[in-house]
Amino acid sequence: MRFNKIKIIVGSALFSLTIGLILFINGCHKEDIPDVVPFSATPYNLKIPQFFPTRLNIPEDNPLTVEGVQLGRYLFYDTRLCGYLGTNPDSMLSCANCHVQATGFDIGTNNPRFPNGEVMGLGGVAPHHNVMPLINLIFNNEGYFWNGMVCESNPHIDRRNLEDIVRMAITGPDEMNSTAEKTVAAIAGIPTYPPMFKKAFGTEEVTMDRIKKAIAQFIRTLISGNSKFDKFMRGEVQLTNSELRGYILFTTEEGADCFHCHGSEGTPLFTTNLFYNNALDSIFDDPHDRYGYTGNPSDIGAYRAPTLRNVVVTAPYMRDGRFETLDEVLRFYNEGLIYSPYVHPLMHKINQGGALLTPPQLEDLKAFLNTLTDEEFLTNPQFANPH
Repeated sequence: MRFNKIKIIVGSALFSLTIGLILFINGCHKEDIPDVVPFSATPYNLKIPQFFPTRLNIPEDNPLTVEGVQLGRYLFYDTRLCGYLGTNPDSMLSCANCHVQATGFDIGTNNPRFPNGEVMGLGGVAPHHNVMPLINLIFNNEGYFWNGMVCESNPHIDRRNLEDIVRMAITGPDEMNSTAEKTVAAIAGIPTYPPMFKKAFGTEEVTMDRIKKAIAQFIRTLISGNSKFDKFMRGEVQLTNSELRGYILFTTEEGADCFHCHGSEGTPLFTTNLFYNNALDSIFDDPHDRYGYTGNPSDIGAYRAPTLRNVVVTAPYMRDGRFETLDEVLRFYNEGLIYSPYVHPLMHKINQGGALLTPPQLEDLKAFLNTLTDEEFLTNPQFANPH
């Protein structure tokens, strides 16, 4: 009897202890372990100019956020992105070295790092083509680069969008000549960056995927849509008589016939983002033209028609940068077209060698092109170097 009584007492004590432990553990769980809150960055309020397209190139896995754009802006201007943490300026390179805000995020002909716009990558290799301006790329759904090889239909999954271009710029010998490992290590080792990555992506982890996404977010915010011409279209200002005459020349086949490739008021981007052989040459030995990517004979010697927004400041011109001034470009289209079997059918002036405008007409056309300069874009502090 006594033994059974002891068993009951011990059993009751163990039961009570077990219940107490369960309650204690549950109590600790509720009080000491915080609820998991899903990470959510602040959506970026993108302002699309009036009359602009509404179809935007924003991947589902990389939406624009305030924190992501801010991080991308810092990375865009940071020479340590190339993975080099030393002090030799010749071994350092940032996106902004080749894409300067004052020249429409283009190379420019007065670039202190690359005189005359002639780029040499840190790997000792020159790029295939002239630098293109980073203007309104969020509206481009036709592929990137002069030949459009970076596009959604590219069979290589790492060559399909802006994010991939960022990675290619970092790792290519014709640009930063780094590796993903070097760049990630360099950026992760800078104390200010991990907290910024946490704000943008939820944790302090620095990865190449996050680096390229942040920079691509910043580039997508580089929208130019407040030039004098835009203000004219919105009824805010008037064009001069010369600018109006130039506008008519730009938008008519009887005039300069520019609008087929570079658009008019119906194409406010001032590019179709498509590809044309513009009668610049008769010998085609560039393996990186549009034909080099598509294999379609109609693409021989064809390249993207770049935007004419801010064209006055985005020299040098053409895919190889052969023209240093806008006057040279106008002379070429006016009297220097070169026939070949591959000239695009929209080059209606090919049989007469060019548009054959008079000197006053050329001045009017140039006056109109000047109205496409967006001073707000070229000086916007939101796009400037934050360091």
